[in-house]
Amino acid sequence: MGGTAANTNSTKTVVVLGAAYGGAHAAQILARDVPEGWKVILIDRNSHANHVYVMPRFAVLPGHEYKAFIPYTHVFREDSPKPEHIFLHAEVLSLRPNSLTLSRTFPELGIPTHTLAFDYAIYALGSHLPPPLNLWGSPAGQVEYYGLKSEGCEWFKEKQKQIKEAPTVLVVGGGALGIQFATDIKSIYPEKTVTLLHSRLRLLPRFDEKMHEEIRDACEKLDVKLILGERLDLDSVDDGKAKVNAAGQKIVRTVTGREIAADLLLLCTGQAPNTELLANMDPATVNENNKLVRVLKTLQIDTSRSSESVSEALENLSLDASKTKEVRVTYPHIFAIGDAADAFGAIPAGHNAYAQGEVAAKNVVTLIKNAVAGADAQEELEQYTPKGPAIKVSLGLTDTVYQVGGTIGKKTGGQPDLQAASMWPLFGIKVEKDEDMRV
Repeated sequence: MGGTAANTNSTKTVVVLGAAYGGAHAAQILARDVPEGWKVILIDRNSHANHVYVMPRFAVLPGHEYKAFIPYTHVFREDSPKPEHIFLHAEVLSLRPNSLTLSRTFPELGIPTHTLAFDYAIYALGSHLPPPLNLWGSPAGQVEYYGLKSEGCEWFKEKQKQIKEAPTVLVVGGGALGIQFATDIKSIYPEKTVTLLHSRLRLLPRFDEKMHEEIRDACEKLDVKLILGERLDLDSVDDGKAKVNAAGQKIVRTVTGREIAADLLLLCTGQAPNTELLANMDPATVNENNKLVRVLKTLQIDTSRSSESVSEALENLSLDASKTKEVRVTYPHIFAIGDAADAFGAIPAGHNAYAQGEVAAKNVVTLIKNAVAGADAQEELEQYTPKGPAIKVSLGLTDTVYQVGGTIGKKTGGQPDLQAASMWPLFGIKVEKDEDMRV
């Protein structure tokens, strides 16, 4: 395994596509560790990081929305000794093995055309968020969003207004997002009727059953109505087929035929990996069943398993790392991390993207050094191993439930803004007071 970049005309450039938790961390490590003469280019269609954990709260609770959007102005940290590393606020329109197409040019930064060549790439474009938080895909009211913080704040204010004005709310999806939305809405607006519909009998089914029990009890305490084990019939929410009752409420139904009326519907399901660019470059890079990017333990893209049988996959996963059979790596210079990567059972979460970003960045640096080292001085690439399940879910304004490995617990006395400021230093911005987050 391993290998070096296929590009014979080196530009000494590493690109990182996506600047959220994992991408930003990878870019910071690269900027610190790449050899002299190399440059790191971090690209994101947003001018800022979206702090996803706090976004459900700020979509309901007014006055804090600006804290969710962290500008990339200091993403390489203020004390970076290599100012040639740059952030580009642009969208990546297409991807090829050693180049990509940008939505705009940056002549002032030495990028006069839409085409950007690279030697190594880390694909960290994450996933498309469900409609209630998808600023790009589902505009709140008439607010349009093109990746600026000011637009994001206005979008959230419109979402807050929609929720405030709805007497009854149906939240669909019993994952973390749906649970946070339902309990926040009921906690902030106790007079509302809030229903949480989940297709399974357990909430957060990938975690310990005790998590389900704690969340169920919290919902009962808040008077959030739970409907478990029933799946929403998506045909009933299509614009052309949606029913409305005399009170103006939308009427949706489950696949069993049960009808539910609500003034506002929040579909908190359907988070989809953002892997279209890689799929268009080479369909073999993406698992057609789950749309995730196939990766090796080194987080290099793996095309060798595109036709692998289930039994072969299980056999390979059971092999000790030292005994893993050699595979031909088609794109040894391209890595994938975070929600877009099929990373051996790792749940889609910021902390996992962060850890994967570190492994990928270190491996890029190793490949760069290996390319100029002698055959007897080749360094092995680091392998990624997922850690046990970990999650923290808010249950109303002040309570949370968490699982870290096999430990499950509850906390009370939380802050209404979920300590949003704690994330800002990871992107190079020090926060001493709330006003510092209005930048």
